[in-house]
Amino acid sequence: MQTIINHIKKHKLKTAILLVLLVLYYFSLPKQLFNDPTATVIETKDGTLLGAKIAADGQWRFPKSDSVPEKFKQSLLFFEDAHFYSHPGFNPVSIAKALITNIKAGKVVRGGSTLTQQVIRLSRKNKNRTYFEKAIEIILATRLELRYSKNEILNLYASHAPFGGNVVGLDMASWRYFGIHPHQLSWAESATLAVLPNAPSLIYPGKNQEKLLAKRNKLLKKLLENAIIDSLTYQLAIVEALPKKPFPLPQKASHFLEYIAKTQQGKRVKTTLDAQLQDNVVAIVKKHHETLLQNEIHNAGVLVMDVNTRHVLAYVGNTPTDRNHQKDVDVISAPRSTGSILKPFLYAAMLDSGELLPNTLVADVPTQIAGYSPENFEETYDGAVPAKRALARSLNVPAVRLLKSYGLERFRDQLDFFNLRDINRSANHYGLSLILGGAESNLWDLCKTYAALAGTVNHYTETSSEYFTHEFTEPITTINSNTDFGNRSREKITFDAGSIYLTFEAMKEVNRPEGEQAWEFFDSSKEIAWKTGTSFGNRDGWAIGVTPKYVVGVWVGNADGEGRPNLTGVGSAAPILFDVFDVLPNAPWFRKPFDELTEAEVCINSGHLATDICPKTTTWIPITGQRTPPCPYHQLVHLDTQKQFRVNTSCEALDTMEPVSWFVLPPLMEYYYKSNNAQYRSLPPYRSDCFSEGQATMDFIYPKENGRVILPKDFDGTTNELVLKLAHSKPELTVFWYVDAIFVGQTQTFHEMAILPKTGKHLITVVDELGNQLIQAIEVER
Repeated sequence: MQTIINHIKKHKLKTAILLVLLVLYYFSLPKQLFNDPTATVIETKDGTLLGAKIAADGQWRFPKSDSVPEKFKQSLLFFEDAHFYSHPGFNPVSIAKALITNIKAGKVVRGGSTLTQQVIRLSRKNKNRTYFEKAIEIILATRLELRYSKNEILNLYASHAPFGGNVVGLDMASWRYFGIHPHQLSWAESATLAVLPNAPSLIYPGKNQEKLLAKRNKLLKKLLENAIIDSLTYQLAIVEALPKKPFPLPQKASHFLEYIAKTQQGKRVKTTLDAQLQDNVVAIVKKHHETLLQNEIHNAGVLVMDVNTRHVLAYVGNTPTDRNHQKDVDVISAPRSTGSILKPFLYAAMLDSGELLPNTLVADVPTQIAGYSPENFEETYDGAVPAKRALARSLNVPAVRLLKSYGLERFRDQLDFFNLRDINRSANHYGLSLILGGAESNLWDLCKTYAALAGTVNHYTETSSEYFTHEFTEPITTINSNTDFGNRSREKITFDAGSIYLTFEAMKEVNRPEGEQAWEFFDSSKEIAWKTGTSFGNRDGWAIGVTPKYVVGVWVGNADGEGRPNLTGVGSAAPILFDVFDVLPNAPWFRKPFDELTEAEVCINSGHLATDICPKTTTWIPITGQRTPPCPYHQLVHLDTQKQFRVNTSCEALDTMEPVSWFVLPPLMEYYYKSNNAQYRSLPPYRSDCFSEGQATMDFIYPKENGRVILPKDFDGTTNELVLKLAHSKPELTVFWYVDAIFVGQTQTFHEMAILPKTGKHLITVVDELGNQLIQAIEVER
C-alpha cells in the first residue's frame, strides 16, 4: 500500500490524468442508450398480441422485450459474432482481419464489429464508418460490457436492429414477416431474421429473394456444422419458403389500444383482455352489424367485465364499418342519452329507503307534472302495476311518478356517488326526464356501476355480512394493477345488499319486450338480470346484463346521432347481449343476503304491507321495507245476502249483512286497470232502498290538466269535436258538464261528452248529483 502511495506522490500528474480518463470512461456511456419512441403494444397476460400502434417517428419499433428466443440467439451469434460470450466488447482478431482487408481494398469493405459494437453504433444512429468512429465504438463497447450482462446486450441488439423498411427490432420483424410471436419462429425463420440486419436496405422479404435465400441457407449450414441443429432439421429448414410480403399486425382491440395509449403510450402493456373472448365478441358484433345495416344502423360497442376482479375482459369499441360512418369513434366512452338504463338505480334507491316494496302497486295513468307529460313506449296505460313489473317492462309513467315521489334532487345526488362523469349538471337542468334519458352517460361508467352493485351483493354474502368501502372502483385494464376494494364495514356504502338483490330479481324477470308475444332472444336456462334502454328519437339502444360473475354492456346506434326506425334497446342491443352471454361460462345466481332481508306479509293484490282485511302472501322485503305504509286499497264493505249490492243499516239488519274485503283503486287507476285485469271487480252499487254513504270520487281521463288540445280537420274541412272523458267511482251517478260555466249536457254510466270549443283557454267543470265537483283547465288550438 505504501508503495502505491509513494508512486502516486511521485507521479501526481500522470495519476491525475489517469483519474480523469477513468472518470471520463465511466461517464462515457449515456445512462440511456436508446431514446427512440416505441410503439404502444397491448397483449394478454400470456403474451398474446392484441394490437400495436406505430411509434411517433413512424417506425414499427416495439418496446424492448425481456428475452431473446434461443433459436434466434444461436442464429445471430453464428452469423454475426461467434465469440460473443468470450470477448470484452471487441474482437482484436476480427478487427485485424478487417483492417487488412480494408487496406487491400482501399476502402472500408469489412467492419469486424462485434454485436456489442453494433449496439453502440445503433445507439449512435449509424454514424459514418471512420477509424476514429470505430475507436469510439470500441471504447464504448467495453464500457457497455461492464454495465450490462451478455444476455442484456443481446436483448438490446434484438430490440433495436433494423429489419428493412420501417421495421425495427425482432418482435416487430417476427410479426411483420411471419405473423407470429418471436418465440414461435422456426429455425429457418430465425435464420432469415438473423441475416436481415446485416443489410436491411438491400435485402428484405419481397426483394432480392435469391441473395436472402443464399444468406439464410449458408447460416443454416453453419448451424448444422456446429451441431446446433441436426440434419433432419436442416433439410426441413432449407425447403421452407421465404416470406413474400408483410403480414398485417393483429388488431383485435383497436379502440382499446387507443384507450391504453392515452396513458401508456410507447409501452408494452399486458392487459386484462381475454384473447378468445375478445375474438368471440368481435365476431358477434360483426355478425349483428350486417343485420343492423339493413336499418342503416352503423355503430355498436360491447364491454365485458369480471365482477369479482373488475377486470375488463372484452372491449369492442365499434363495428367494422368505414370512415364515413365513424369507425374510429370509441362508442364505449362516448356520452349518449341513457334511455331507461338508470331505472334500476331508482328502484333500488326506493327499496333501500323503505319507500317501496317489490310488488307495491304504482300508478300508470296519463300524467302531467309541471308541464311534463311522460308516455309509455307503447302509448298505453295499465292503471296500476307492481313496481318490479313496471321495472321489468320499463314503463315510463310509473318511473317518472316514482322519481317525483322519491325526490329529483335526492336521486341526482345519489348518481354522483357512482361517478357517472357525463351526468354533470344540476337536477333542475335534467328535470324528471332524467329517469327516461334526459341525461347522457357512457357504456364504461354504466357497466362499472352495475358491476359495483353486483359486487356489493357478492361481498356481503361471502363475508360476515359486510360491505367494502371502495366497492365503486374503476375497472382494471392491466394485469399489474390490483383492485382495491378498501376496508370492510358493517355500514352500507350506498344501497344495501338486500335492495340490490331484489332489484336484480326484478330485472331477471324481463323476458320479452313490451308488446312482443314471442321473445326469441331470452334463454330461460341462464339467470341474467338485464335492462334495456331506448333514447328519444330512437338514437340509442342500450342493453346491460348482470350475473354474479360478469357484466355485459351493449350500445347500438349511429355515432353521428342519427335516429332510425325500430332502433331500440330490446330489438337492437339485447340480441347482441345474449349472444355474448352465450359464449360466457354460466354462473349460479346471486346468493340471498338474508341479513338485509326479512319475510313479511303483503297483500296479494296491492303488494303493500298486509292489513287484517286483505288476502295475504309471505315474501322477502328489505328490512327498511317494514316501515312502508299498510295497504290503502282494501276496504271492508257490507253486501246483501245475495252479494249483489252494498247495504248499510239504513236498509239491512246487521246480522244479515255480509262483510267482504274489497280491492278498490282510485277512479282513474281503476279505469285503465280493469281493462287489463279481467279479475278486477268494481265496487257494487248500493241497493236502491239504501241511503248512500261515503263520498264519491272522480277524475278526468282526457284531457290532461292544463293540456293543449289541437282539434284536427277532416278532408272536407270540418273541425272534429273534442271528446271529454271522466272516470267516476260511482258510474251510475248522473254527471253534469259545463264549459266556461255554460251547461253542455249530462252523462250516466259512460261519462264522455263531445264538445266543439273555440280556440283559446277554457275551464271544464263537472258536477255529479251528490254535489262533488271537478274543474280542469285546457287550451284549444285548431
